[in-house]
Amino acid sequence: MSSFRIQRYLLRETLVPMSLGLAVFTLVLIMGRILKFVELVINKGVPLADILLLFASLLPTFLVLTLPLSFLLGIMAGLGRMSSDQEILALKAGGTSLYQITTPVICLGLLVSLVTAGLTTVVKPASEDFFRRQLFQIASSRANIGIQPQIFNDEFEGLVLYANEVDERTARMQGVFISDERKDAVPAIILADNGRVLSNQDTMSLTLHLENGTIHRQRSISDKAFHVIGFTTYDLNLDLGNASLSSDEPRKNKKTMSILELFRAIHADTAPISSKSSELTAEFHWRLALPFAPLLFALLGVPLGIQPVRSGRGSGFALGLLVFLAYYMLLSLASTLVVETGMPGAVLWIPNMIFLIAGIVVLKSAAREKPLPLQETCRHWTDSVIRRLRKS
Repeated sequence: MSSFRIQRYLLRETLVPMSLGLAVFTLVLIMGRILKFVELVINKGVPLADILLLFASLLPTFLVLTLPLSFLLGIMAGLGRMSSDQEILALKAGGTSLYQITTPVICLGLLVSLVTAGLTTVVKPASEDFFRRQLFQIASSRANIGIQPQIFNDEFEGLVLYANEVDERTARMQGVFISDERKDAVPAIILADNGRVLSNQDTMSLTLHLENGTIHRQRSISDKAFHVIGFTTYDLNLDLGNASLSSDEPRKNKKTMSILELFRAIHADTAPISSKSSELTAEFHWRLALPFAPLLFALLGVPLGIQPVRSGRGSGFALGLLVFLAYYMLLSLASTLVVETGMPGAVLWIPNMIFLIAGIVVLKSAAREKPLPLQETCRHWTDSVIRRLRKS
């Protein structure tokens, strides 16, 4: 068999379980959001087309995690299957070295790393910003369209709104009555001649602008006496619950900033109010460090995947999952240290260095037909996990 056919065969054996895993893991993460979106469609009357746009904008956020994970499990499942069927042994007997087996996997890992880098640096922040804007537009339209004349409206968190008349073209209300019982606020009754819901795209907030009215408010919760305050204009911040953004949350935060905006904010000390400099530093290095994970998984996954399997093919899957969890926990720990203690952002590169050294050591040991470091310990853990899963 030619070298090209061997490499193509190895890529196919890796891509098939990787694609399946990518679809399954992404669907699992999406399932966690489906109930909220179904509620928007059924209870709030949001069009299905808008919900599909929200789903599409969430995909890059999920793919950032599921793509490296699926790649690692694709290596473990594909090479594990070949190892259990003695195909790896046959390739070695035919003169194919472990480094030749690793080459196409590393090339595929490089491609996955480039895609992941594009997701973390460009696509994910843009999709996060689009998701926020789309959600705000839905909330804003719902606030204007949902207000019907002579009907008590409780769409807003902690508020009950009533209007005698509502202009269908301008959404301007007349004869406004509001019961304000929001948290951390003294209950109040607000009466106004006119009112209108205003949206602010910069802060992504909704405000109820009232004109010519009075506020009837208790002095305190324990005191039954009332204050009556007259006003010419009064602005009331609106909260639509999970479907809207808080009024004090800026449009641009660390998740929606591009990699260049993060770099400039860190060095120019122009961080948004909701983000500290250490948070921006952790986000910046996290986006750059994570794309190297597929390359590291290729170095580590090939020698682990070709090892003899004693507990069935599920053992390789469990081992791959443990490797990914170990990497992600180290990366999360490093990010927490940078945010909480103010350590330099270079700390987030420590997990990559650990896995790079481990990958090189394990790959060399496997190429020399030597027992892998901690191999028996890892096998013991994975075997116990498989046994417990089978019992349950």
